[in-house]
Amino acid sequence: MIGRLNHVAIAVKDIASASALYSDTLGAKVSPVQDLPEHGVRVVFVELPNTKIEFLEPLGAASPIAKFLEKNPDGGMHHICYEVSDIRAARDRLVAAGARVLGDGEPKIGAHGNPVLFLHPKDFLGTLTELEEVPA
Repeated sequence: MIGRLNHVAIAVKDIASASALYSDTLGAKVSPVQDLPEHGVRVVFVELPNTKIEFLEPLGAASPIAKFLEKNPDGGMHHICYEVSDIRAARDRLVAAGARVLGDGEPKIGAHGNPVLFLHPKDFLGTLTELEEVPA
């Protein structure tokens, strides 16, 4: 059901500093900053040959990333994202198997313009898991 690893997301306090660390120190290509108010975050993607790293900075105190950073003041890995070809079919299969989909269970549009869902970390080895529909 799951396809390739799309990205690993890291929560950061300062997206500009995180971007500079990866671009200046590691020589990575970093995308422009993108605000996603519907998700409460600002994002950039570090583009690697085989996947991406996503930096997440909170947009306001109500952001889930702000809450994450309260518990993890230095930042850290927030979630992992896998590609699926049909997000609704994947959701239905997972729910039938007992997995919990966060939110209202309906896909939302993510940073890449594709539908995404998040799965409860307690159902996936303590790791918040994102599914992103990517056409085959």
